[in-house]
Amino acid sequence: MARCEQVHTPVDTVVSRMRALDSALPRRDGIAVFNRVYLTVTTEADRHIDAGLLGDTQAAVALNTVFAERYLAAVEAVSEGRRPPACWRPLFQFRHHPGVRPLQFALAGIHAHIGHDLALAVVDTCRTLGCEPARLEDEFEQVGDLLVALEERIREDLMPGPDLLQLADPLTHLAGAWSLDRARDAAWTTARALWALRGLPDVAEEFAARLDTAVGFAGRMLLTPLPG
Repeated sequence: MARCEQVHTPVDTVVSRMRALDSALPRRDGIAVFNRVYLTVTTEADRHIDAGLLGDTQAAVALNTVFAERYLAAVEAVSEGRRPPACWRPLFQFRHHPGVRPLQFALAGIHAHIGHDLALAVVDTCRTLGCEPARLEDEFEQVGDLLVALEERIREDLMPGPDLLQLADPLTHLAGAWSLDRARDAAWTTARALWALRGLPDVAEEFAARLDTAVGFAGRMLLTPLPG
């Protein structure tokens, strides 16, 4: 199996772009809420890469960078008056809605990024570096494990305390209805399917478009405005 031969844009470059967004966006903006979460994740991934904790450093840098650039491309599209991918549209549409809570913004962003972008990032990385998906599996799993650990911290930081959140609160049900573990597993299966379809570009394009639409629909449900 061919080894990767090219290193993509360094992760610290996309971290710098996220920090710039963090400084520019109002704190309550839904994009800002997700951006803070993703900045934490990417900064932690960058630290692990620098410490040599993510296996093949070259592959880890490439995957993390290509992955982050899909989110940043959606932000850039909106800032330039273009439509972002369908998976991101609900978050941009509801980013200022007073009835959507911070945890919902964070989960909707993670859902769009994991549910749609991650699979395409794996395929893009394989094409860029000349690797089969199996070549990236260890790095994929290590990054996924990091995301799961940080998701727990995110829920702790953004979920209201037990004195404010009752069992019947709709946010309890929304937060419990989405699983990063399941989304990560689905992303890997999707990446393998898209790679297998690379010789049928029309079919692969339609598959990716359907995925984009489906993830966007579910993201809209995650952003259902809730009573305060």
